[in-house]
Amino acid sequence: MAADAVLRVGSKRFTESYILGEVLTQTAAAHGKAEHRQGLGNTAIVLAALQAGSIDVYPEYLGTIDLEILKNARPTTLAEMRTALARIGLGVAVPLGFDNTYALAMRGDSRGVSKLSELAAHPELKLGLSHEFLGRADGWPGLAQRYGLPQQPRGLDHGIAYEALAQRQVDLIDIYSTDAKIGQFGLRLLTDDLGYFPRYDAVLLYRRDAPARFPAAWRAIEQLEGRITPAAMIAMNAAVELQGKSFAIVAADWLAGGAKAGAPGARSALMAKLFDRSLWKLTREHVMLVLLSVALACLAGIPLGVLAAYVPRLRHAVLALTGVLQTVPSLALLAMLIPLLGTIGTVPALVALFVYALLPIVRNTCTGILQVPDGLRMAALALGLGRRDRLLQVDLPLALPVMLAGVKTAAVMSVGTATIAAFIGAGGYGERITIGLALNDNDMLLAGAIPAAVLALLTQGAFEALEWLLAGRRKL
Repeated sequence: MAADAVLRVGSKRFTESYILGEVLTQTAAAHGKAEHRQGLGNTAIVLAALQAGSIDVYPEYLGTIDLEILKNARPTTLAEMRTALARIGLGVAVPLGFDNTYALAMRGDSRGVSKLSELAAHPELKLGLSHEFLGRADGWPGLAQRYGLPQQPRGLDHGIAYEALAQRQVDLIDIYSTDAKIGQFGLRLLTDDLGYFPRYDAVLLYRRDAPARFPAAWRAIEQLEGRITPAAMIAMNAAVELQGKSFAIVAADWLAGGAKAGAPGARSALMAKLFDRSLWKLTREHVMLVLLSVALACLAGIPLGVLAAYVPRLRHAVLALTGVLQTVPSLALLAMLIPLLGTIGTVPALVALFVYALLPIVRNTCTGILQVPDGLRMAALALGLGRRDRLLQVDLPLALPVMLAGVKTAAVMSVGTATIAAFIGAGGYGERITIGLALNDNDMLLAGAIPAAVLALLTQGAFEALEWLLAGRRKL
C-alpha cells in the first residue's frame, strides 16, 4: 500500500448513512488516511462508485444487497450473497448490530387501518413515497403486487415526507424503522402482515481488495461489529435531525462512548451555517466547476456553431443533437457517466455541466453568424478575403455580441446546475443543499442556495459589464 493511500468511505443521501459514513471514516482515520465522500445519492450511484473504485466501502443493508443489488427474486443467505458479490469484486461484512427495515406509516390519529393488507380497501388514501422506494425491486412495485394495492403514489423526498404527512398533504409515507421522527410525529407503523419486507441488517459493502490495502484501518473497522444497537442508532439520528448536531460530531460522540449522542443541542442560525468554515472551500469548488465546464463548452460549442452556420445541411442535426443532450435528466446523466468514466467526483460532474452548457453557445454562435448582413460578406469577397479570413475578421467579430449572450446564458445556468455535482462527491454549494434535503433543514438549504444565487448574479453582472465595454468599443 502506498504511503499516501486514502481509504474512501461513501454514503447515501439520508441521515443514517451520513452518520455511519462518519463513524467508518473517523474509525479508519486513527490508523491512516481516510475521507468521507458523503451523500452520493441513491443505491445505483453509490454502487457504481464502489465498483469503479472511487470509494472503497460504504454502509448498506442486507435486504438492499439481496433484492436491489443482486436482483434475487427471494431472500438468500449471507453466504450466498457473499458468493454472488465475489464475482463482481465486492464483499459484505461487519454486521453493525441493528436492523433498519422499511415500513409504511400513517398519522397516529388515522383510523381504520393498522395492517398493510387493509390498504387495499382504501384507494382514496394519498401515498407520498421516496423516489428510491418507488423504483426499488424490494419497494413499491413488489409491495403493491403482494398486497394488491390500487393507490397511485407520488414521489416525495424522504427529508420532507414527515412534514407533508403532518400537514395532511399525504396520508401515508415510507419510513426507516430507525428514523428519529417516528415518535416526534406520533406515527403509527402498519403491520407487514404478509411478511413482504426482508430484514435490513446494517452491514458494510466493500471492495474485496480494501482489507489488504488498508489492513490497520480495516481491523479497526471490524471492531465495530455488533456495537451499534437500534436504540443507539435512533439516538444518533435524533441528535442530527432533532437537535441540530453535525454528522461528524454525533459520530465522534458515539465513538467516544455514546454518552453524548442524545444530549441536547441547538440548531445553529442561518448566518452561522452560511458563513461557516466550509464556505470558501465550497465556493472554490463551485467556481472551478463552472469556469472549466463553460470553457470546455466554448471550445467545442463555438466550432460547432460555426459549422452549423456554414454547412446548412448539418445545421439541423447539430442543433438537434445539442438540444437532445440538454433534455437528459441530470441525475440520470450522472448515473450513466460514473460507470462509463470509472470515477466519481469532478470529472463526471464537468462532463455533465459541459453537456448542459453546449446548447446556448452553439445556438447563439450559429445565429450570430447567420445575422451578419449579406452585403458585408460580399464586400469581404470583393476585398479578396478567403473563407478563413472572412470568418476571423468579419463574421466572428460581428457575431460576438450574440455569441457572448449565449456564453452568459450558459455560465448563469451552470452556476445553478453545478449544485448537482454534490450528488457524486464533486463538492460545491450542492453539498449544503443535499444535506438540507436529507434533514429537511431549511437553513441549510438556504445556506447552499443563497451563495449559488449570489454567484449567478455576479456572473450575469460580469458578462453585462463585458457587453457594455464591447458596445463602447464598437461606438469608438
